[in-house]
Amino acid sequence: MDKSKLNSQTRKLRMEYLPTNDFYSQVVDSLEDYAVLTTDEDLIINSWNSGAESIFKYSAKEIIGKHFKTIFTKEDIKKGIPGIEIHRATKEGRAKDERWHLKKDKNIFYASGLVFPLNDENKNCIGFVKILRDLTDKKNAEVAIKKYLKELEELNIHKEKTLSVLSHDLRSPLTSMLASTTFLKSKFESLKPADALQMLDILHISTKNMLGMLNNLVEWARIKYAAEIFTPEVLNLRNYVFQVTENMHENAALKEIEVKNDIHSKIAVYADRKMLSSIIHNIVSNAIKYTPISGKITIDAKIVKNKVVVEVKDTGIGMTAEVLEKLLSSEIHAPKTSITNEDG
Repeated sequence: MDKSKLNSQTRKLRMEYLPTNDFYSQVVDSLEDYAVLTTDEDLIINSWNSGAESIFKYSAKEIIGKHFKTIFTKEDIKKGIPGIEIHRATKEGRAKDERWHLKKDKNIFYASGLVFPLNDENKNCIGFVKILRDLTDKKNAEVAIKKYLKELEELNIHKEKTLSVLSHDLRSPLTSMLASTTFLKSKFESLKPADALQMLDILHISTKNMLGMLNNLVEWARIKYAAEIFTPEVLNLRNYVFQVTENMHENAALKEIEVKNDIHSKIAVYADRKMLSSIIHNIVSNAIKYTPISGKITIDAKIVKNKVVVEVKDTGIGMTAEVLEKLLSSEIHAPKTSITNEDG
């Protein structure tokens, strides 16, 4: 067969089986999970498939003739994102991105998209094509996982803080109680009844204070771990501080420390009773511990920008900048210590 004739027949067959524009239109329109749209050179939308209708909720009649930026959020429009996508697509041949897009009802959804130039047979740009897929469910799942991991991290930090507070605040009174009971045990027969009774009174007060502090710590941990909503109420701050520190005066008296409440009688706070008690108890007990004999602790409060700032001042040794920085850090780890009975 003549070669030229064969080439002619081949071209004819190719033309007969070459997909038409209608064929391509049907294929694109059948992609229901993908939004496919095109624009002209001025970025005016001129085609809109059924997937775009399903995802964006605009019918083809409603959206065709509108600008490309219509499907972007106000925040991205302010940042010039539509223009950036087009510029990158023109320069690099395509622009791929994942971002939030805007539906007709003003709700947003997260999508992975691709923009590329639409060229004519002479390779002149006559518009652009954008293809995107709704990934909102995937994005929400990722956000939920990140939130869950963050909550686990916060719970772990809270656990470490609780252990740190327990170790710090329970060691000191337990050590004192151990020393007192050891002394009573070894000197019981030679002690005068009045001296023994005085030591028993000190042990009773220490035990009562430690139990109250432990109850507060347990409640604090319970509220956090059980995710219970705290119950704030209006409290007269001066009266409440008196109640919290009432059982701490005996410990202060043993060191001849004056605990003075200078809070104005009209200052009130809106706070959870148990949480506030735990905070005040821990700060004041710590002040008593580190304030030398015959020292002074002053509790005061002032209103700053509609907030009540409580100040606890003492004549103690204070702390270095390094210790303060560590104290205010969220990365607090409980020291690996244990209470031992030196008496065997």
